[in-house]
Amino acid sequence: MNPLSQSSHTGEEVWELRLYVAGQTPKSLKAFANLKKICEEYLEGKYFIEVIDLMQNPQLAKGDQILAIPTLVRKLPEPVKQIIGDLSNTEKVLVGLDLRQLNINEG
Repeated sequence: MNPLSQSSHTGEEVWELRLYVAGQTPKSLKAFANLKKICEEYLEGKYFIEVIDLMQNPQLAKGDQILAIPTLVRKLPEPVKQIIGDLSNTEKVLVGLDLRQLNINEG
């Protein structure tokens, strides 16, 4: 089953995220771990992460205009957004992805 179609019947928006890395470096692994943690906490069941290793597919950097790595690209929901770095600053990632506003009513 397509992981995107699994959430579509609930009517909830699915977040499509792309993480561009260059091999299995400590910074790349940290970026993925940080992204996974943020998604589990704020987007549980509503996200899809695609990891693109530019060591294996360097031509894919052109499509999203990747200039530095690791870079996170939010493809959906639009507009497209980019965050460069290992994603260790959770607050910066939440603001960059516009996730902050999803949790205003909590607490």
